[in-house]
Amino acid sequence: MKPAVILLSGGLDSATVLAIAREAGYACYALSLDYGQRHTAELAAAARVARSLGAVEQRVMCLGLGDIGGSALTDASIAVPESPTEGIPVTYVPARNTVMLALALAWAEVLGARDLFIGVNAVDYSGYPDCRPAFIEAFERMANLATKSGVEGAQLRIHAPLQTLSKADIIRQGTALGVDYAQTVSCYQADAEGLACGRCDSCRLRREGFRAAGIPDPTRYAQEMR
Repeated sequence: MKPAVILLSGGLDSATVLAIAREAGYACYALSLDYGQRHTAELAAAARVARSLGAVEQRVMCLGLGDIGGSALTDASIAVPESPTEGIPVTYVPARNTVMLALALAWAEVLGARDLFIGVNAVDYSGYPDCRPAFIEAFERMANLATKSGVEGAQLRIHAPLQTLSKADIIRQGTALGVDYAQTVSCYQADAEGLACGRCDSCRLRREGFRAAGIPDPTRYAQEMR
């Protein structure tokens, strides 16, 4: 089995990507990041998902993005919006996917892996610039220019299998692959027990995805959602 590094946040999308990589026959090494996010419930979720989907190993690395701030996800003084906003929302974390992919790339080199998986989506998403196909394509080019593996001819590939799928299609595919979405946490402001607020953009996209997929929503909400 070829090794692959999968960025695993503990949310719905990254869990689906891990299942897709496993189904494709990769030996999956899951990388989760404690980047200074407002809650760590998603890291506990990532550990559950890694175990249930048979990751060979899961590592948690620490980043200091909270020291930089500039995002509602890393700075408690910035409120998480609970209604749609114009433009790129304040939940965008500056350079997060760039830094996370760089760390995944470094581990891939050590493992001798040529494949990296990330759960970015450019259909049902919040409008983050580092979720677009152009970004993934550019990072892949950079990866092959900037690494020993790439220079020596081991072509590196960044897989973003969810990029053009709706949230409903993602949920249908993950369900078919055996993902237990009750184990995942997607909420931007989940509490210590992983209960979702049901009001943030991530909760809205997730809830609407289950509704469109015709699959019962297993999300545990802090308050009953109708």
